[in-house]
Amino acid sequence: MKRDRAASRKLPRKPGAKAASRDERQAERAARAERSRAGLAREDASVAALGISVLLLAGIGAVAVFSATAPLALDRPLPPHFLRHALATLVGGGVVLVAARIPIAAWHRMALPLWGVSLVLLGATLAVGLAGGGATRWLSVPGLGFAFQPVELAKLATVLAVAALLGRRDGRVAGVGRERLAVALTLGAAPAALAVLQPDLGNAVILLGLAVLLLFVAGADLRPLLAVGTLGGILVGVYTALRPYALRRVLGFLDPWSRASAEGFQLVQSFVAFGRGGIAGVGIGDGRQKLYYLPEAHTDFILSVVAEETGLIGVLIVLGGFAALLVAGVRIALAAKQRFPLLLAFGMTALLTVPALLNAAVVMGCLPTKGLTLPFLSYGRSSLVVSCLAVGILFSVARANRAPRGASA
Repeated sequence: MKRDRAASRKLPRKPGAKAASRDERQAERAARAERSRAGLAREDASVAALGISVLLLAGIGAVAVFSATAPLALDRPLPPHFLRHALATLVGGGVVLVAARIPIAAWHRMALPLWGVSLVLLGATLAVGLAGGGATRWLSVPGLGFAFQPVELAKLATVLAVAALLGRRDGRVAGVGRERLAVALTLGAAPAALAVLQPDLGNAVILLGLAVLLLFVAGADLRPLLAVGTLGGILVGVYTALRPYALRRVLGFLDPWSRASAEGFQLVQSFVAFGRGGIAGVGIGDGRQKLYYLPEAHTDFILSVVAEETGLIGVLIVLGGFAALLVAGVRIALAAKQRFPLLLAFGMTALLTVPALLNAAVVMGCLPTKGLTLPFLSYGRSSLVVSCLAVGILFSVARANRAPRGASA
């Protein structure tokens, strides 16, 4: 038997077997290389789409802010609002470049400290913040002569903190364990509660909604998320019933035409802007609704200015820009090699696109007025710079996706 086994080991292989095995290995390596090249090409396309969509939206925003604020400063060559918006855009561009170079591991380490800082700033806003329009939402920076909205930073910090918390699985639990789910909801609920006290119901809903969205993406059980959604809906209803100004907003939304000179005035003027714009608009700079007819034309209702002056075509370009941003952000998230950057990219994409969807719904009369800005378009330095920071983090995730596994990105 031993001689038979030895003889069998010495038997020569069939002709061509060795060459066939080598060819199979080469074909497998070639297939892996092709898949890697295809993945990198998709990643490059996503990064390009993200950059182009942001540049498009920021460019449209600069033109719209100039057009909307020029009537407010007829005695000046350039409107002060536009100059401040342009400066914030330049600062935001620098923020994108810096944030894109920060490694993902550093964002993970900064997540909870940044969330804590944002919570302190929200508390300081309630104590010593600047009041305006019936709310206390701005915090003045001593010596620099400008104020910012801490809630904008709180939204980004909350996404970072929740993504960091959910970045690794609970042991052998496939989705999200109960304790971690409760902590994630607390990370969203704490700043949301402080936002309600300003009062700022719109951003409070966004804060808690972003935490719930990340829990859903992380694989949390739907039943507690649905329970949170139901409870949140009840609390919003109670808040609206107890706050006369919030109730008036809802009444103005439900029947704006019968209240066209009161609660429904802003929405009716937005409808007029959309109607006047038609398909191609009345021309950039030639809109009339911004001439003291449409309140907050350069902030919350900037899309109405775009609709009047560039028509349906301009509105579709804006919505298409956000759609491209959404697709690019989701593709960057799906290409992530680890759980934290995946959740982080999803969260930053939602931070940019969910408020855009809600803002568009408000100005078109699909939702009650919430006081949410349109990212990259509305005048608002806090919103613009934080939106640019979110874009920079998306670029950071895309950069990490291209790095080999285990390498520092």
